[in-house]
Amino acid sequence: MAIYPCCLSFLLVSLFVSFCYAEIRLTEIRHDDRPIIPFDEFGFTHTGRLELNVSNIALSNQNPDLDMSKVGFFLCTRDAWMQVLLQIEDGYINCPLNSDFVKLVFEFKQLKGKSNSFNTVYQENTADQYTLVFANCLSHVKVSMDVRSAMYNLDGKEKHRDYLSAGKTILPRVYFIFALVYFTLAGIWIYVLYLKRLTVFRIHLFMLAVIILKAVNLLCEAEDKSYIKRTGSAHGWDVLFYIFSFLKGVMLFTLIVLIGTGWSFLKPYLQDKEKNVLMIVIPLQVVANVAQIVIDETGPFGHDWMVWKQVFLLVDVVCCCAVLFPIVWSIKNLREAAKTDGKAAVNLMKLTLFRQYYIVVICYIYFTRVVVYALVTITSYKYLWTSMVAGEVATLAFYVFTGYKFKPEPHNPYFVIDDEEEEAAAEQLKLEDEFEL
Repeated sequence: MAIYPCCLSFLLVSLFVSFCYAEIRLTEIRHDDRPIIPFDEFGFTHTGRLELNVSNIALSNQNPDLDMSKVGFFLCTRDAWMQVLLQIEDGYINCPLNSDFVKLVFEFKQLKGKSNSFNTVYQENTADQYTLVFANCLSHVKVSMDVRSAMYNLDGKEKHRDYLSAGKTILPRVYFIFALVYFTLAGIWIYVLYLKRLTVFRIHLFMLAVIILKAVNLLCEAEDKSYIKRTGSAHGWDVLFYIFSFLKGVMLFTLIVLIGTGWSFLKPYLQDKEKNVLMIVIPLQVVANVAQIVIDETGPFGHDWMVWKQVFLLVDVVCCCAVLFPIVWSIKNLREAAKTDGKAAVNLMKLTLFRQYYIVVICYIYFTRVVVYALVTITSYKYLWTSMVAGEVATLAFYVFTGYKFKPEPHNPYFVIDDEEEEAAAEQLKLEDEFEL
C-alpha cells in the first residue's frame, strides 16, 4: 500500500505544526483506513508516562490469518521519524512498527483471545519530544476503536502528575503574570482618561475595552493551562478562554481598523469602504475562531484537521492584510488635505503618526505570525514557552505604542505652530515621495 506519502505528510505536520496540549484525550476512530494516525505530541522528562486505554476495537476484515503485528501504537521523535522514512524509502521495512527507531507501545498481536480492548502504561525515561502514533499497515483494512490517552511527567519528590509538556509546564505562571500586567495597564489607562477626560473620544474607551478583554483572556488561559497541568482537563476554563479569545480578536482588529480610519478623533463617521472592511474582518474573525477551536479540540488525528489549519492560516492572513488598507487610505487623504487646507504642519504631524502606525502594525503582524511561528519550529521542546513569551511581549509593546501615540491630548498643536514651522512643513510635504502600500 502507498504508506510512504502518508508518512511524509505526517512528517511535514510534525515539523511545521504545533500539536495540541497533551491533556487527557478521548478519541473515537471510526472505519479509518489511514496507515498513519498521529495523536498528541508531548515533551517527556526522565519520568515520563503514557497511559493508553483502547476499547471497542473492530477491524473491517475478520480474517484470522491477518498479521496483527502490523497494527499498533508507537512513540516516535521527529529525528527518529526521518530515519523511519528513509528505511521505508529504501525498502528495508514496509511498516513503521518494524523499525528500530520507534518505541513500541502496543501491537494488536498482543490482544488475548477475542479481546477487543487493552490497557497499558508505558514508561519513558529518555527525555525528548515524542508523538503518539497509530499505524495500520494492513491493506484495505479499516479500524474502529475508542482511544483514551494520557501523557504526563511525574514531578517532584511526591511524584505529582504534570499533564503539560516539558516545555510548557510554566505557562500558567507566564500567562498569569501577563494578565496582571494588562490589568495594571488598564488601571493606568483609566487614570490617563480621568486626567484628560475633557479630550477623551470614544476610541479611547474602545482601547480600554480591548485591554480589559486581553487581561481577562490571559487570566482564563492561565486557569485553563493550570487545570490541565494538574488534572489533565480544563474543567470548563477552555470555554471561557475561547469566548474571550474571540471577543479580544474581534475587538483588536476592529480597533486597528478604527484607528486607521481616524474614527472619533479625526472624524465622527466611517466611509462606506471603511465599513466594508469591518464587514469583512468581523465575519472572518468568527471563522478563524471556529477553526482554532476545531484545531485545538480535535488534534491531528481528525480527518479534516489539516483543512481547518489551512483555513485558519488563510483567514488570519486575509484579516491582517485587510486592516492595513484603512491606514493607507488615511495617509493618502492627509496628503491630499495638506495641499488644500493650508495646515501643512498639522497634516505633516498626522501623516508622520499614521506612517509610524502603519509600520508598527506590519511589524506586529510579521512578528506574531511569522517570527513566533519560526521560534516554535526551531526552539528545543524544553524552551517552547519562550515563543509564547516572545509573542506576548510583542503584543504588549504594540498595545503600549498604540496607547502612547493615540492618547488624549489636552492641547491642539495647531494653535502653537508659528509661521516658520508651517512653511517648513509645507516644503517637506512637497519634497516627500508618494507613500504607497
